[in-house]
Amino acid sequence: MKIHESAENYLEAILIISLRQAHVRSIDIANELEVSKPSVSVAMKNLRENGYIHMGSEGYITLTESGQKIADTMYERHTLLSQWLIHLGVPEEVAVSDACKMEHVLSPETFLAIKNHVKN
Repeated sequence: MKIHESAENYLEAILIISLRQAHVRSIDIANELEVSKPSVSVAMKNLRENGYIHMGSEGYITLTESGQKIADTMYERHTLLSQWLIHLGVPEEVAVSDACKMEHVLSPETFLAIKNHVKN
């Protein structure tokens, strides 16, 4: 199943927040992505219905195995591309912004080629 870019961003945000703190709530995601709480609510409903997240009775959000896989992929892409662009001399703010766009459109083959090139 093809997942939309916005869903990938939400899943990645959940992962990033979970690396910083014990629990992730909708307000944390709204703050991280600078979007409205209603937008987060709609996104969380869609992600939950598609099996990418669990929402506990306390309002805590966790990734399912399939959600974690997508989040890990997006996070790896974002991190590697950001660092690579910064290494090339792109200002950090621009590099992070560009990496966020690039991470969604690169094929797995192209990303692997870039990853291999950067590692060597």
